Amino acid sequence: MKTRDRILDTSLRLFNEEGEAHTTTIDIAGELDISPGNLYYHFKGKDQIIAELFEQFQLALGQTLNAPLEQPLHEDRGRVEDNWYYLYVVLEELYQYRFLYHNMDDLLRRYPKLARGFRRIVGQKRAALAAIIDSVVSDEGPTLPRVQQQVLVENMALQLTYWLSYDRLLHEERDAQMTIHQGVLQLLTMLAPYLGEEQMDFYRECEAIYDAMLKAPAE
Repeated sequence: MKTRDRILDTSLRLFNEEGEAHTTTIDIAGELDISPGNLYYHFKGKDQIIAELFEQFQLALGQTLNAPLEQPLHEDRGRVEDNWYYLYVVLEELYQYRFLYHNMDDLLRRYPKLARGFRRIVGQKRAALAAIIDSVVSDEGPTLPRVQQQVLVENMALQLTYWLSYDRLLHEERDAQMTIHQGVLQLLTMLAPYLGEEQMDFYRECEAIYDAMLKAPAE
């Protein structure tokens, strides 16, 4: 692996584990066992490292968020399990770059150029969630008026944006699968009142899986 890529990988790990604000370029160089001058040859400061990591994040997440918009509408698209897997992938990608979400206000204050990218990502989240809602709302369940659907989109986007920060506040560090699975379940719970009975069967399975995950450490 090239030194530049090693710097990015190590920076991402340290930012996620130790916190971006508490990690310096000297820390990164020390972790890599290279001189600060060698790191400076590739990146003139931590702001450049963060900018490049954010570009990686935008590219990967943007492709994923566009999937519900690009996927042709067909019979299987509305299956709640398909959207469960999709939301799991989204949260996995957010978790991979979780330092961006752990203290977003402070990060944007110190790196204001990231704000435009974050707004673009929120817009993509809203569009993807609107497509998911359209696909899973069942004719068998209650109707979802336009205004309520817009509110549901905003609530789900809010959940998707701040879930990792909220989860870290409550649990500090816990198993990634627990964090991600609960995050997806929280999103599906907002959709549950509008699902048909067949889709609700899968939702109940998700609840049971999470309940088993909660009980597992005590057994």
